Amino acid sequence: MSGKRIRQSVIAACALALCTVQVSAQNLFAPVAQVDQRIISEFEVQQRQRFLRVLGASGSSRAEVIEELIRDRLRETETRQAGIVLGPEELAQGLSDFAARAELSTEEFVQGLASEGIAEETFRDFVNVSLVWRDYIRARFGSRVQIDDLEIDRAVATARGNSGIEVLVSEIIIPAPPAEAERVLEQAESISQTTSEAEFSNFARRFSATASRGAGGHLPWTPISDLPSVLRPLLLALGPGQVTAPLQIPNAVALFQLRDIRETEAPQRTFASIEYAAYYINGGRTPEGLAKARAISARVDRCDDLYGIAQGQPENVLDRGSLPPEEIPDDIAIELAKLDPGEVSTTLTRAGGNTLVFLMLCGRTPALEEDQVIDRNAIATQLRNQRLNAFSETLLADLRAEADVRILE
Repeated sequence: MSGKRIRQSVIAACALALCTVQVSAQNLFAPVAQVDQRIISEFEVQQRQRFLRVLGASGSSRAEVIEELIRDRLRETETRQAGIVLGPEELAQGLSDFAARAELSTEEFVQGLASEGIAEETFRDFVNVSLVWRDYIRARFGSRVQIDDLEIDRAVATARGNSGIEVLVSEIIIPAPPAEAERVLEQAESISQTTSEAEFSNFARRFSATASRGAGGHLPWTPISDLPSVLRPLLLALGPGQVTAPLQIPNAVALFQLRDIRETEAPQRTFASIEYAAYYINGGRTPEGLAKARAISARVDRCDDLYGIAQGQPENVLDRGSLPPEEIPDDIAIELAKLDPGEVSTTLTRAGGNTLVFLMLCGRTPALEEDQVIDRNAIATQLRNQRLNAFSETLLADLRAEADVRILE
């Protein structure tokens, strides 16, 4: 999740129809779960859900939030017993670092959250638990994680190897204009629970706005390296039939189901930059807007042709640029991954759904292997963090098994 997207989520909260706090009919402080003698309240669940949704983060379904709050209680109990406490200055720095991802100060970030009914304590607790647990895991297991040159060499060889991974994926992208954003997200969370390919395909035909809807959302075999970086770890963590958590993108929610995965001998492709053009059409996904998009598509074969379409109109009606893959917005990157040069997508919208994005891929510039610089320190850090995360997950599983955990609803 990029800082830009977090900042947009916070500043544009009202546009996302989240600025009106709806008080639940039930008691907000009623117990929802219990970890030993500590209670998790309805208020905490609703606050964490709203907080994650503002961030555009995955894992915001009710069941997922309750489970993560249980894990937080286990983390807090363990670190307190170990005497690990975050000082005021360390916490302030942690809050500042988190807000800085959205290019905001802590005060600005807190004000943005408050406009959506999210308490400052929700933000502080989220950051505090994460940082204390990180410090505890490093202190407890850091000496047991030694990354040697051989492991780094293997990781470098894998990155430069000739083998590649391809995935067979189905997609659903549901339009979510501001007035319907919360309803669509709930619908997407329900869809994400399916493990049936047939059921997912039926949902795609009913709800998806992509060109693949007629095929039940089915996409062809795709090299994992062609997909945007936000999707790769999500898909690699799935088993066949499983679905990603809802991924919030501007004016839409995306879901992806992994149907199959395979390793090939084809070289894994990487790109230095991707060039694309976006022409903006008033009306969004109305019949008139889509009809205009079809008419333009019939007249253009390459990105240069769009200059003629945009002639005499304001300059901001057409954007064209060439960016490194990691700098391309997630929703645009998802669509570009499905296109060949000269092909068009009309799935996306802007301006609260009122503007249709006529998106065309111009071309991809391959990365030259001789220009690639391998940062061995960065690889070692990544390997170390992976090892520490494995220790963390094992410890949490042990703590949960030993604790008296009850779901009370």
